[in-house]
Amino acid sequence: MAAMTAGVTLPLTGVPDHVLQEISENLRIAFSGVRTNDPGAFSDLDEVETTQLLESKLNEWIADGGLLADLVLAVARGKEFGSFDAGRLELRPDLSIYLKDVDPRFPLLAEAKILDAAASKTVRLYCENGIRRFVEGDYAWANREALMLGYVRDGSTINDTLKPYLSTHADKYQVARLPAIAGGSGPDLAHSSHDRTFVYPLQPHPGPGPIALWHLWLS
Repeated sequence: MAAMTAGVTLPLTGVPDHVLQEISENLRIAFSGVRTNDPGAFSDLDEVETTQLLESKLNEWIADGGLLADLVLAVARGKEFGSFDAGRLELRPDLSIYLKDVDPRFPLLAEAKILDAAASKTVRLYCENGIRRFVEGDYAWANREALMLGYVRDGSTINDTLKPYLSTHADKYQVARLPAIAGGSGPDLAHSSHDRTFVYPLQPHPGPGPIALWHLWLS
């Protein structure tokens, strides 16, 4: 843990909202490109395959020097990280987004989940296997924000599906603020806030504070 956090005070400085919105918009465009190139394939792709296509497209844009290259150095899928106390060392968030001028040990992390009730891919799993990992300190424990991607196949929406579920299970997911649509964005991009109660082992200020989760639901 000492080596993982040498030279930094946790939690890190927050990423500005406009940067998170720009990255979300690029993810949205990349996903739209995946759907356009093979409209029938999306229903047959799993989370890994869909996320790999997004990773490839984003890195292509960065290499070409597009707008994303002003913000992001690279994107990696399945990069291993340890938990907040180094108790678990082989955790693999779906996407690691390496921002410019940010310590590369602590990229912006994104976790992706399919939403398809008919296939038992429910909002409960989105929260239990996604949101919970950020709240409990498995993922993004050094950061003040992270992304959740929903690959929507059943018509679910943030307002009609995620928000009511979190309202009912607020204590379990330590909800400090229910999802609110991000200003200037469509209804499929929102951010919620969640308290975190774990303690940093080696920091003078032990609490990480809340984490802002940006939810981008793609269909």
